[in-house]
Formats: sequence, C-alpha cells, structure tokens
Amino acid sequence: MRLQGKCALITGAARGIGFEFARAYIAEGAQVTLADINGEAVAQAAASLGPQAHAVQMDVTDQASIDAGFAQAIGAMGKLDILVNNAALFTAAPIAEITRADYDRIFAVNVSGTLFCLQAAARHMIARGEGGRIINMASQAGRRGESLVGVYCASKAAVISLTQSAGVNLIPHRINVNAIAPGVVDGEHWDHVDSLFARYEGRAPGEKKRIVGAAVPYGRMGTAADLTGMAIFLATDEADYICAQTFGVDGGNWMA
Repeated sequence: MRLQGKCALITGAARGIGFEFARAYIAEGAQVTLADINGEAVAQAAASLGPQAHAVQMDVTDQASIDAGFAQAIGAMGKLDILVNNAALFTAAPIAEITRADYDRIFAVNVSGTLFCLQAAARHMIARGEGGRIINMASQAGRRGESLVGVYCASKAAVISLTQSAGVNLIPHRINVNAIAPGVVDGEHWDHVDSLFARYEGRAPGEKKRIVGAAVPYGRMGTAADLTGMAIFLATDEADYICAQTFGVDGGNWMA
C-alpha cells in the first residue's frame, strides 16, 4: 500500500471528489480526516469508511474554524503528512450581472480557504521537519476564461498561481505543493451547474451536461474516481521531485 502510515486531511470531503479521495487514500493505507462545513454529513461519510477515517466540521472561510479543525485532525491522527484542498464553490453569471456578494463568497472558499488551509498545514509540517504533500484542486477553468464563468475561472486561476508560489516557497522544507485540474466532472454538483447554464443560455435541463460531456475528447464527462490516481501519486514518495505543478486530469479537454 502506497500511503501506509501516512495521515491526510481532505477538505470538502462529505461527498463527491473529496469523499472519493478519502476512500482511495484509506485503501492505500492512510488515516484520513474528512473535513466539511456540514458536520452531520461529514460524520456520516467518515463512519462509512471505517476506523481509519475521522471527521471534523470545518468552515474554510473562518480562521478560527480552520485552526480548530486542524488541531482536532492532528490530535486524532497524531500528525499530518498530506493536505488536499478540495472545498470549493461554483457560480455562473454574465459579467454585467456578477454581484460583489457572489464574488466574495466564491473567493472566500476557493482562494482564501485554499490559502489558509495550506498555511495551517505548512506550519505543522515545517515544525515537524519531515516534509509533506499539499494538493490543491484547481480546474481547467483556471486555464482559460469562459463567457459565463468569470468569477469561478478567476478563482481557479488564483489557485494555480498560489500553487506555483507556495510550491517554490515550501520545497526547501521538503513540502511538495501541486495541484490537480479536473475538467467536467459528473456528480450531484452538476445539477447546480446545469441549472445555471439553463438559465443564462436558455437551455433545457440536462442539455448543457450532455453537450459538455460529448465535447470531451475521451468521450464522456469525468468522474471523481478518474481523479484518484493522480491524487494518490502526488501524495506518494514517487512524486518527491515534483513541485509547483498543476496536472490536467480532464479526458483531453485541455492540452498543456
């Protein structure tokens, strides 16, 4: 098992990609703390994964909640080797209709949440002196602008840039910071995404999802399980010489 003896914290892990990563890490021998703003849901998610899983309620937009959540996770596991910054929100609107409240909400989770969880993990890893792995969840949307997705695209571009800066800053401590950029990933969150495009593009429910899936060179939308291989690899010693990189796992949607 490639992560035997490692301890990981994954944000936004009550469902979807974060939960799938937690399942995959446990299967590779790790202890995992699942963190989520929904305390009841994350407790149920962790319980379903067995004794190697722990749960903490954490709001990544609140510093006190981050501090308490990391302390609880490290207390339960004894250390922290791996952080996956997965918590994120999506929004869409024409530029003329973007609200400051929506902008603040998206950046508070996707950018500030990523930065200050990364910082909390880095401080612990530096103090331990044994290095670590930090994996940020970017997006192909951070590689390019999209007509209705300006705020989300900008937030994920910021995650890519932050990954680069943190990567070069922390590698002297043997803390490897990298990111994964998924493309279109199927799941319950796409009901929300599809509804926004239906509103602004005048489409029938489900039409946007069908169109974007058909446009992926691989031939379908991705799934959370499609991302686990990269998430495991970046957490292992095999990725020791890799830092400050963002890896597309998107079925060929973006060619770097």
